[in-house]
Amino acid sequence: MSDPLYKKEILRLAADAHGAGRLSGPHVTGTAHNPACGDKVIVDVAMEHGHIAALAHETKACVLSQASAAILGRDAKGFTQAQIRELREGVAAMLAEQAGAPSPPFDSYAAFDGVAAHRNRHACVLLPIDALLAALDAAEASAVGTEL
Repeated sequence: MSDPLYKKEILRLAADAHGAGRLSGPHVTGTAHNPACGDKVIVDVAMEHGHIAALAHETKACVLSQASAAILGRDAKGFTQAQIRELREGVAAMLAEQAGAPSPPFDSYAAFDGVAAHRNRHACVLLPIDALLAALDAAEASAVGTEL
C-alpha cells in the first residue's frame, strides 16, 4: 500500500522541480514560511500587463511544498493575481474535501487528495501559493503589475 502523502505523482512533481531557482531580475518577490515545520518558499515573479510573465522559486521545504511549487513553476505563467487567489481557494477547498481538484492547467493538484486527511499538512501544499500571492500583492501595492 502506498503512502497517500507521498504518492509517486507527488514525488515526480517534486523531482521535476519546474521553476526551481531564482530570477535574475524579478519585478517582485514573495516569501511564505511555515513556523510549525520550518518550511520556507521564496517566489520571484516578472510581470507583464498584470500577468505572470516568469516565475521561479526557492523551496526549502518538504516534498509536498516542493511538488506544489513545481506545479506553479510549470503552469502559473500568464495568470493574474485574481486567478492565483482563486487557485488558492480551490486547493484549500479540495484539501478540506469540499471540492474537487482545480481545473486545468492546475489539475495536477489532484495528486494531493491524500493530504486531505492530514490537516497539519494542508499548509505545506498551500505554502508556495501563499508565497506567490505575497509577490503578487507586492506587485499590486507598487503598481508594477499594471505598469508593465
